[in-house]
Amino acid sequence: MRIIITAAFAALVAAAANPAFAQQAPPAPPAASAAIKRIPLQRFDVPGTPFETVIGIAEIAPSVAIGRHTHPGPESGYLIEGSFELLIAGEPARMLKAGDSYVVPAAVVHDAKSGPQGAKVIATYVVTKGQPLATPAP
Repeated sequence: MRIIITAAFAALVAAAANPAFAQQAPPAPPAASAAIKRIPLQRFDVPGTPFETVIGIAEIAPSVAIGRHTHPGPESGYLIEGSFELLIAGEPARMLKAGDSYVVPAAVVHDAKSGPQGAKVIATYVVTKGQPLATPAP
């Protein structure tokens, strides 16, 4: 996810421990990718389906725009620290703060911008196995 959650749900710092997750992290502009620390937590199959669940934490530096992107399945997240503005196509912008949660529907273009203290979010994605976790959007 040029993620949040997404947030993003988006190059994981812990990629060395889980290269498959890092390979599916969404591309981001150099400034954003350097300002986002992604930590993979879990990846597991949804039994009896072609889906898998991916859970991770993103630590986003202050005032960073993640970049417009989509996910092939829904993204849900919970803001642990800080704040960010969530921009989901077709919906009004929402300011989220620590303790807030969100859902981004599958294949919907969205973006986020962290607040002045940055943000830390735990994000969960349900995606078709073998699909990229996120895709940049124009």
